[in-house]
Amino acid sequence: MTTPWGELALARFPEDPRERLRAWDASDTYLLRHLAEREVPLSGTVVVVGDRWGALATALAAHRPVQITDSFLAQEATRANLARNGVEPGTVRLLTTQDPPPGRIDVLLVRVPKSLALLEDQLLRLAPGVHAGTVVVGTGMVKEIHTSTLRLFERILGPTRTSLAEKKARLVLCAPDPSLERPANPWPYAYPLPGGIGPVSGRTVVNHAGVFCADRLDIGTRFFLRHLPGGLAGRRVVDLGCGNGVVGTAVALADPGAEVLFVDESFQAVASAEATWKANAAPGHAEFRVGDGLAGVPAGSVDVVLNNPPFHSHQATTDATAWRMFTGARRALRPGGELWVVGNRHLGYHVKLRRLFGNSRLVASDPKFVVLRAVKE
Repeated sequence: MTTPWGELALARFPEDPRERLRAWDASDTYLLRHLAEREVPLSGTVVVVGDRWGALATALAAHRPVQITDSFLAQEATRANLARNGVEPGTVRLLTTQDPPPGRIDVLLVRVPKSLALLEDQLLRLAPGVHAGTVVVGTGMVKEIHTSTLRLFERILGPTRTSLAEKKARLVLCAPDPSLERPANPWPYAYPLPGGIGPVSGRTVVNHAGVFCADRLDIGTRFFLRHLPGGLAGRRVVDLGCGNGVVGTAVALADPGAEVLFVDESFQAVASAEATWKANAAPGHAEFRVGDGLAGVPAGSVDVVLNNPPFHSHQATTDATAWRMFTGARRALRPGGELWVVGNRHLGYHVKLRRLFGNSRLVASDPKFVVLRAVKE
């Protein structure tokens, strides 16, 4: 990536030599160029929010920024990219969206997220540290910045305008108004689940901002909940890509003797899963882990993996995440262990499962979704 201060070598995480998607885009370079051309003073506390793969934090490392991210993968990418470019460990302070933000913020740089809810939550959490002299600049591709995005900045921080578009990227320029009366933060958000979905029917689900379908139960999970395996008492079960944890909680309520591991790469999701578990006083033993799928889980230590894999990485449509999840599940499963997957019918997951496991059985289907089961032989 070319920056006003030189060239940077950057990669996504985990690294894959076949990966054709870059670790930055035009919105990252537009923001950096704006900072240099306007000679924005990068002194005091510089906070970078939502940095996708660490491009911004790496480019600004000389100013010792604080990076705040919801993504474990983004945090690991940042560590790797800082090391790749010879930046000393500890130069960039790495925080998650669940950590308390800095008490004073002098420069706030926001990579606009796909989730408007996550943006709302983060701006509300950051606002107390913003003062009249804080430089606030957001960035994103044109398709990521909407009228609702600008209204959020305006409602929470102060008067906001946008730049001209360059290479399909745009900047959000905000002048903070500390006297603004801000709304209360509505996150985390809890609601009762509908009926007809097994043991979690009518139960409470808790969602932190940015979790997939945070204000309602998505139809894929709803279908999965009606077709989960039973008889899991005494088994080690993984809710892989757990989101708000409703699937793993359903297992625990149906089979109190099950040992459930909730895993997601989103810090917001794992916090949601733990809150959902506690809200329902779910029995049995549970573990909550933020990480890259099942990396770090011992091989052959798991009986059942339950998975509703995403097929988007930010704005890109890709099956790379699903393939990593399936590969990780096969390694972690014991012989005879089972991977249960729900997905859109058109994604053709049965082909991948047959390639990887040598088998794939259709458990249930409707016009939109399929539930598939693969056994490690």
